[in-house]
Amino acid sequence: MNEDQAADRDVKTFHDLDDVFRRRKREIFLPALGVFALAAVVAFALPRTYKSTTTVLIEEQEVPREYVAGNIASFADQRLQSINQRIMSSTMLLDLISRFRLYADLKDKVPVDEIVAKMRKAVKFNTISADVVDPRTGRPAQATIAFSVSYEGRNPETVQRVANELASLYLEENLKTREKQSSETSKFMEDEMKVLQARLAALDAKMSTYKKKNLTSLPELAQLNQQAFDQVDRDISRMDDQLRTLREREGYLQEQIANVPRDLPLQEKESLKELRLRLIDLKSRFSDEYPDVVKTKAAIQDLERQMKEKWGGASGDRPDNPAYITLSSQLAGVQSEIGSIKRQIGELRKKRDDYRKRIEASPHVEEGYKGLLVERGSLQAKYDDLNRKTMDAKVAQGLEKEQLAERFSIIDPARLPEKPDSPNIPAILLIGLVLGMGAGVGMAAVRESGDDTVRSPDDLVKIAGGLPVLASVPVIVTAVDEGLRKGRTVKFAAATALVLVAGILLFHFFVMDLDVVWAKVVRRLSI
Repeated sequence: MNEDQAADRDVKTFHDLDDVFRRRKREIFLPALGVFALAAVVAFALPRTYKSTTTVLIEEQEVPREYVAGNIASFADQRLQSINQRIMSSTMLLDLISRFRLYADLKDKVPVDEIVAKMRKAVKFNTISADVVDPRTGRPAQATIAFSVSYEGRNPETVQRVANELASLYLEENLKTREKQSSETSKFMEDEMKVLQARLAALDAKMSTYKKKNLTSLPELAQLNQQAFDQVDRDISRMDDQLRTLREREGYLQEQIANVPRDLPLQEKESLKELRLRLIDLKSRFSDEYPDVVKTKAAIQDLERQMKEKWGGASGDRPDNPAYITLSSQLAGVQSEIGSIKRQIGELRKKRDDYRKRIEASPHVEEGYKGLLVERGSLQAKYDDLNRKTMDAKVAQGLEKEQLAERFSIIDPARLPEKPDSPNIPAILLIGLVLGMGAGVGMAAVRESGDDTVRSPDDLVKIAGGLPVLASVPVIVTAVDEGLRKGRTVKFAAATALVLVAGILLFHFFVMDLDVVWAKVVRRLSI
């Protein structure tokens, strides 16, 4: 039978498959057992790696946030990532490697950076999230409530110690970070307070200078200035009326004086006048030593002495009419009052101009003063708000010192691993079993496709080109054949049972305890 004829022989029923399985048992089982054995060797030859994990809970602060708000505004995820970066730094990892003598076999073989990278790869950090209500917004959100730190290594005890140390580092770094941030927040707020205090003092000084410079034009004096301006204006009007009256009286008195003679007609004055005319005449004709001249001078002097004694020293040029003198005195008094009124009006006008300037400057001064007041009010409000926040920051800092704020707590410390975490022996064995069965089936298919043995009348009809088969001889089974078949069946059953028992024992001692497997099955099925 050629290859085309063998390909035409189809496997259509379960009986055909059973026949093929019976014919190719060796081709199927030998590759399958070989591949599975190789997988088992690999699984048990790989080095064992142990893993220990510490679970840390992120606890909320004990004092309600309505009473004390913390200084730390970042979310736990952000802080954890920051802390993780610091712990995963080369400095801290090298310190851990040195303290626990990790990777001692690689110390003289590979660079330090490669050892640090191996350590960094062996540390696993995972967060645990849950659906919670955000206390800041009141909305449901997913938040990190815990995290776990794991370490993988060859020695179970070392793995446990390193995992606990890593968890302690996370706790210490969290405390340091929170205290540092809280302290820096308080210091920043205090510095800002000092800056605002200095700005307030400078603004107060500026306002004081401005008020001194515009003392008479301040907004609060605007009404007083307006009242003073009106009062001065009324005083000027009253003084103008008085001046007008005095001018009228002055004119009246001047008119009266013009009609009153200045002097009265007296005998002594006429005699003195005649003596003076005679003396002039005598001097024109005689010398001063002439007796008549001397006598006339003596008479004039005697008469002047008598007039002086009589009128109190008044000279002869002064008016002697009492009515004239009275009117003159009244006119002088009126003119004096006019001068006084003029001076008062001048002073009042100066005051009115000064008040007008104050009133005109008041809007500009008020605008500048209001600007300073608004700036100070804004600055004072900012200072009050900052003062309140500074007090809150100090209280929050005390909360951090007392460790009453959000903190990390170890709820599941690292335990001594009782079994290796890797390699995954069941997975390797399962993969080896699948690959082995695939290899066996493939080998059987290859051998079956190359086999040209005639096994049935139908195969013979196909080879003969459709010619009928005249007769066929059935298989003759003797007692010896039947005994051999039973013997092979018993051997196959015994071998199968032996393989099953060996597999169960290997699984129990090298993979997982059977009690644990049973407990997991019960938990999965919720029995």
